[in-house]
Order: sequence, then structure tokens, then C-alpha cells
Amino acid sequence: MELQDRIAVVTGGASGIGEGLVRRFHAEGAKHVVVVDRDEAGAKAVAESVGGSGAGLDVSDEAAIRELVDRTERDHGPIDLFVSNAGYVTVGGLEAPVEDLQRMWEVHVLAHLYAARAMIPRMVQRGGGYLLSTASAAGLLSQFGSVHYAVTKHAAVSLAEWIAITHGHQGIKVSVLCPQAVATNIGANSPDREKMEGGGGDVAAGDGVLQPTDVADVVMEALREERFHVLPHPEVAEYVKRKGADVDRWIAGMQRWQGSLFPGDQHPANGLTGK
Repeated sequence: MELQDRIAVVTGGASGIGEGLVRRFHAEGAKHVVVVDRDEAGAKAVAESVGGSGAGLDVSDEAAIRELVDRTERDHGPIDLFVSNAGYVTVGGLEAPVEDLQRMWEVHVLAHLYAARAMIPRMVQRGGGYLLSTASAAGLLSQFGSVHYAVTKHAAVSLAEWIAITHGHQGIKVSVLCPQAVATNIGANSPDREKMEGGGGDVAAGDGVLQPTDVADVVMEALREERFHVLPHPEVAEYVKRKGADVDRWIAGMQRWQGSLFPGDQHPANGLTGK
């Protein structure tokens, strides 16, 4: 897919990866980019800077997503690419409130589902379209310190796989973005930012911290080649191979790595250890 003369929607577009994608799509000649974020002022500021339009909404509200799609297609034309990118992170293990998992499930999984339900029937009628969802390398591997993040990002990858398998014959292209550490404000926006700062929240930085512009470069390559996995950190592909080749060995290695990072009971997600 090329972005020249295309219409794209990017959620979580007021900052970080989302903002990087918005600016890159504009540079690629997109006809119009709609910037969506809970931070309405931020979304509108980014949109104004690229001649697009901005909207403030909660991506876990399906009715709001449908209304956004209706309004965009009425005002600007058919959406060619919908990027479901909003997300956040928390720290916690089995002791964490179920309500925290439910909220993250709504943002990391149901939001992708709502976007697909709004877009796929329209795209099929037009002969095809493209969905890009942001998950994480944690969705292919795992996440130290956050059961909620690990579980929901795995589910996000699984949903993207299912959509690609089920609707590919109808012209629906799907990619899933799975980065490791990127220089964004996801940590600053987390309700657990203090625990993250004191509990190894930068574990994923072992293979380098990319800038959103770096991620946007890899996303554009993947869109042009219509690749399913978008891996800004190429090391992730090798980790996935090792996991698939011998999952027991991979888990043992992860256990050793966790032990070296969080000796004793220092792990941020040890609330049920009783120690």
C-alpha cells in the first residue's frame, strides 16, 4: 500500500508512535489524516500541523468509533487505512484488580475489534482496505511485571491474525505493529508510572530505544510490502523463532533473566508471594 492520495485514521495520534505515523503519512502524500486521541487538544494540534482533522474520543466506546468513521467518510471520503494505535501500560501481577485488566482489555483488544467491525464491511464493499493495529513485542513474547499488558497484547496479536485469516480473501490487508522500547510518553501516562520508574520499567530497552520516526520508517516498509508482522526491533524475529523452536528452553531463559533483573522479592509484580 502507498499512502499517496489515501485517507487514514490514526488513534492515539496526539503523541508518540501515533504522532510519528501521522506525520509520516502526511509526508507520503496522504490526502487526509484524521488524528484521534483522548487528548482532544493534542489530537487537534497534531492534525492542524499536517492539514488534517482531529477528534477527541475514548477508543473503548464502540458507538464513538462508528460515529468517527461515519463522519470521516461523509466529510472526507472512504477510509483506506485505519490505524488502531492507542494504548498504555501498568505494573502488576495476580494481585492487581480485575478492573485494571478489564480497562486494558477494552483499550488494547476491544478497540481493535470495534475498528474492524466499523471498517471491514465498508472496505469489503469497496473491494478492500487496510487495518494496522499496534500491539507490542510483548504480544509475541511476554512482559515482565505486567500480567495485564502481556495478556492483552497477546490477544491483540491473536485478533489481528484472525482478521487476516478470515477476511484476507475479501481484500482486507492486516498488519500488526510489535515494537519493543520506543521513546514515547506511554510510561508517563501510566497510572503506575512511579512503580515503573522504580521497578525496571525499561526492561524492553535492552535492544535499544527507538524514536517514533524510526518506527514510522519500518511501518511504511511493511505497508508497502503488506507484511503482517511489523518489527521495528529486528531482534524480536529471532526471539520468536527461539520461542517456537523450544518453548520450555525459552521460558527457562526468561525465568533466569527475570531473576537477574529482580533478585529476591524486588519484582514489581510480586504482590501474592507473601514475602
